[in-house]
Amino acid sequence: MTKWFSNTFPNVVYQGWTGDTGWWTSIVQTFYMTFWSAIFGGILGLIFGIGLIITAPNGIAPNKLLFWFFDKIVSVFRAVPFIILLAFIAPFTKLIVGTQIGTTAALVPLALGVFPFYARQIQVALAEVDSGIVEAAQSVGASFWDIVFGVYLREGRSEIARVSTVTLISLIGLTAMAGAIGAGGLGNMAIAYGYNRFATDTTLVATLLVLIFVLVVQLIGDYLAKKFSHK
Repeated sequence: MTKWFSNTFPNVVYQGWTGDTGWWTSIVQTFYMTFWSAIFGGILGLIFGIGLIITAPNGIAPNKLLFWFFDKIVSVFRAVPFIILLAFIAPFTKLIVGTQIGTTAALVPLALGVFPFYARQIQVALAEVDSGIVEAAQSVGASFWDIVFGVYLREGRSEIARVSTVTLISLIGLTAMAGAIGAGGLGNMAIAYGYNRFATDTTLVATLLVLIFVLVVQLIGDYLAKKFSHK
């Protein structure tokens, strides 16, 4: 079996398991970039998504100026292609993490690249919360934060789980482009050590590993969405 694998996937074996270009290193880099950028981008996206809902004309705290601010920031960042964003915010990235290249440097553009997408997803998810429940909470004197956490986020948990899954899968795709600034990861393995070197077996295995990662995220997301669903 080992001999067959070595003969069928020679470039995969050549890359090795450890080391700077090893498979385990690439897997860890992908997890690292996905996890931390999901945390930072997710928090930012959640803040902007909630902001868009509550400051909207029909929100619980209508505010034209704040709604315009949230809406324009999200729209502008969504309009910028990620590969251009990588280069455009390089000085800001260096200011934040001290370098413009590497896995840690990729966290800044990844977080800023994913947050506007997630903000719009959160906006749509929370917009589906029954307005009658919101009005009922207001009628009994619920505070602003009670409505945000006890109504919007609680009632929208199923949809939030669903859109978070979609966002995470999109983020995994963005990590492949982060290889342009030396971020590494499975996407970079598939492109730099597979496609660019005509090593089809390396590209194939890297792609399969990414697909497994996506499948796991999808299964967990579907489980949470179903668990939180009121239907």
